[in-house]
Amino acid sequence: MIKAIFFDIDGTLVSFKTHQIPESTFLALKKLKENNIKIFIATGRGKDGLFVLKDFEFDGYITLNGQYCYTKDKIIYENTINKNDLTHLLSYLEVHPFPCGFTEENTKYFNMRDERVDEIHAITHNDDHPAGDCSQVIHHKVYQCMCFVNEKEEKELLKVMPHCIAARWHPLFCDISPIGGTKQNGIDQFLKYYDIDLSETMAFGDGGNDKQMLEHVAVSVAMGNANDELKQMADYVSDDVDHDGIVKALQHYHLI
Repeated sequence: MIKAIFFDIDGTLVSFKTHQIPESTFLALKKLKENNIKIFIATGRGKDGLFVLKDFEFDGYITLNGQYCYTKDKIIYENTINKNDLTHLLSYLEVHPFPCGFTEENTKYFNMRDERVDEIHAITHNDDHPAGDCSQVIHHKVYQCMCFVNEKEEKELLKVMPHCIAARWHPLFCDISPIGGTKQNGIDQFLKYYDIDLSETMAFGDGGNDKQMLEHVAVSVAMGNANDELKQMADYVSDDVDHDGIVKALQHYHLI
């Protein structure tokens, strides 16, 4: 019996075409709640990017790829980037400049912007944050960095940030996060909080940063627009977000 379902946002709940959650998906989420199934967000977005949910209330929110997890009433778990790693990142940026977004609890800001940042914002409608001096970032609580580097550059970057890991869902950038906070860990935090067993869980995703989450839960669903690796390891491959993929998978498992 499924008692808890975890949903990625971009490409899963939210369409890359319309930048919105289909009305059919909202109706399905409402039915899940009526059937006493707890529903959770599991996203790389921060709190400031959850406007796409249109105030629809979930039982919990795994944000910033697991670095900041909370309910409407309390913080369940938080994990910030090591200050030495931030210092090394700033030094690295002086020699190898690239756009980098620093995410705090309620906001994000960039050291610089270029066409790569604008291209991602055109997809997410969530990355129009300002650019400016980030030298004081080491004195702030930073949960995640959005680094516009390729996979080869990502490996070099992690060498100077040894307390961090990387995840990407797009070739233009990766999210750099502190070790210990993942979507998988966020799931475990909420299962403990609500006293739900892992065998009673399901998750939906479409990107590389969903792989650990889908491997972890009892039932994994890859959206039709997911990458091939995710489709191959998922228990069920549904339709894409623009063709009622959430609804069809939930109906397949007789959950709505």
